[in-house]
Amino acid sequence: MARTTGADAPGRHPGASHPPASRRRLPARFGRGTSTWLPGPIAGSFFYLYLIVDIWSRKIVGWEVYEHETADFAARVLERAVWAEKCLTSPLVLHADNGSPMKGATMKATMDRLGVVASFSRPRVSNDNPFSEALFRTCKYVPGWPPRGFATIDEARAWVQGFVRWYNLEHRHSAIRFVTPDQRHRGDDQSLLANRHRVYQRARAARPERWSGNTRRWTPSGSVWLNPERPEVGSEGHGAADALTPEAGGGGPMAGPAERAA
Repeated sequence: MARTTGADAPGRHPGASHPPASRRRLPARFGRGTSTWLPGPIAGSFFYLYLIVDIWSRKIVGWEVYEHETADFAARVLERAVWAEKCLTSPLVLHADNGSPMKGATMKATMDRLGVVASFSRPRVSNDNPFSEALFRTCKYVPGWPPRGFATIDEARAWVQGFVRWYNLEHRHSAIRFVTPDQRHRGDDQSLLANRHRVYQRARAARPERWSGNTRRWTPSGSVWLNPERPEVGSEGHGAADALTPEAGGGGPMAGPAERAA
């Protein structure tokens, strides 16, 4: 779950189908909850992996593997994640797809009790879920992924536990300047990236002939958008690209240094 800031605090109602594109005035935590199939021991059998990821830090903050896909299990994963992150009193938003586990009565009741605002993907829009889709691709293409499936649910859980540990603590994510999700989640990316910048500057000063331009950009990643709004199509039939503000393109800080994810 991640912090967002901005001009307007949207007056959305729980269950609204379109994910919020505007940024929020007060610090909030924005998570992405979803599930995917894990192949079982025989063709056509599956286990179900439930994940909640903080879209700002990319950290997996909650996960479970079950034999069935139900709203009860999804609610259980959400509640454990909220308690583990100690964010019960923070403004929370959970974006999910339109699957029945994420929209069931048990899930809705749990979200209301925890003070979590629901956000859902738009019907028939395939790119409303980019963070989870990218994460699942990483999960299923890493070395060690069992091509023949998992023999038991305990085996699936043990494998996912190892993957989550690697992803959070060791995987240097390209979208967050090659720091780990856990480092960004704790706010350690600021000092790490500043140190990398100093190293690059010293290397460039020592051997300027090896540098044809600027060094790699090591400033911390800024805003994280979920479906940023685009300008209206002009009368000529072309998108008014020049009308995009820097913020609409994802620029600008999401939160001040003190407003990092817990």
